[in-house]
Amino acid sequence: MIRRIASTSLALALLAAPVGAEPTALYAEHCAACHGEGRLGGTGPALIPETLTRMRGPALGEVIARGRAATQMPGFADTLAEAEIAALAEWLRAPLAEVPGWGPDEIAASLMANPDYRAAEAPVFTADPMNLFLVVETGDSHVSVLDGDRFEVIDRFETPFAVHGGPKFAPDGRFVFIMSRDGWVQKYDLWSLAEVGRVRAGLNSRNIAISKDGRHLAVANYLPATLTILSTADLSVERVFQVADKDGTPSRVSAVYQAPARDSFILALKDAPEIWEIATDPNAPPVYEGFVHSREKGMVEGLPSSQGLFARRRIAVSEPLDDFFFTPDYRNLIGASRDGARGVVVNLTVGREIAELPLPGMPHLGSGISWLRDGRRVMATPHLKEPRLSVIDTESWKLVGTIETLGPGFFLRSHENSPYVWADVFFGPNRDAMHVIDKQTLQVVRTLRPEPGATVAHVEFDRHGRHALVSVWEDDGAIIVYDAATLEEVKRLPMRKPSGKYNVWNKITFSDGTSH
Repeated sequence: MIRRIASTSLALALLAAPVGAEPTALYAEHCAACHGEGRLGGTGPALIPETLTRMRGPALGEVIARGRAATQMPGFADTLAEAEIAALAEWLRAPLAEVPGWGPDEIAASLMANPDYRAAEAPVFTADPMNLFLVVETGDSHVSVLDGDRFEVIDRFETPFAVHGGPKFAPDGRFVFIMSRDGWVQKYDLWSLAEVGRVRAGLNSRNIAISKDGRHLAVANYLPATLTILSTADLSVERVFQVADKDGTPSRVSAVYQAPARDSFILALKDAPEIWEIATDPNAPPVYEGFVHSREKGMVEGLPSSQGLFARRRIAVSEPLDDFFFTPDYRNLIGASRDGARGVVVNLTVGREIAELPLPGMPHLGSGISWLRDGRRVMATPHLKEPRLSVIDTESWKLVGTIETLGPGFFLRSHENSPYVWADVFFGPNRDAMHVIDKQTLQVVRTLRPEPGATVAHVEFDRHGRHALVSVWEDDGAIIVYDAATLEEVKRLPMRKPSGKYNVWNKITFSDGTSH
């Protein structure tokens, strides 16, 4: 077994108690389970001034009292007195006594290899290794490895606490990398069914991306404001970018994505009106960061900055954008605006905004998908605050359809071999509903109720598109397997609050209908 880090003593050392012990005790009782004992984040975000000062919307005390819409943050007005809420809010606004540094040396020192790991020469199981699913069970911090043909669990292993973002597979599907909100990155060998090791790449992290050649893993961090790049071979540190805008103002990284057609990573910056592109091609041409005015030509010209592996390119946008959707060729991305009322299309080739989309209700672009409709490429996105899906033509950038749903949703999924889009209703009283939508007519053909009264979410298809797997997102939940053609239930497997499911083949081939 891999040695666990003694996090409690570290976390307690990080706690600041500027207004006495009462807020400390309140935090430990009501907040630490989600936001971390050291306020550095867990299933919920870090609660420190560096993040709270950027919080938009209601005041901190109101969020504690009433909760936060479209999140898992509950309200405590019935649990805590007004004075307790006010004291807790004031205490959370105070800085930590010390924010630990977390650079290359600290990352390298956290590396833990599994001394019992042995690399198998071939898969140690008989299932199709390209049709495996990884099912993240957040109820007890485990992942189940599921045979996508027989729908049987062939392994179940422990993960770091609070896995966040989708696991990322090596291009050949053998290794998978899993990240937790507190920055741990775990490497697991699907052939050997064994953990290889883990390393802590940040203190509060968002997601990971793997390079086109499978050699580099990028970790997007909120705290510190960095992008960590690891070698996938041994989890060693290759580069740590201090993330700041062109004027030097630090920014958290909302997310990092692989752009395989561009052989690069794309970064969404939370606090700066920039998009970053990091080359993962050692032969990448020069990129341009600075700009000057040429008296001779009377035009703006770029100044060469760097080239080759990890060369950085900045793309200026009108405001900070995050939660990206990419067209399949990765020429264009759609980013959500801060006001949650529109989307902005950025052409990555020319490096500028080219269109604005009417997308009210906080679009969840990260789970958007695309398909061909009447010979034209369209994309669809759910909205976290409105009961509808928006369908956009990705050539004209016009809204071509709106699909009304029983409530705001979180995830969309489809498959190139399926005529349907599956959309959950994650928020509200109809969270037990799952809509099945015809790709061509944009009509709901059936609304499934897999488990009445329970939250059902996140569909993933097998590699052939024959079956669709649905999560019953409860602690005593399940994975329900449906026949993707007849929409009838085939099998039900008990799971501990299963969230995402990730099929090896669909992910490494960037299958149509799977978010990337």
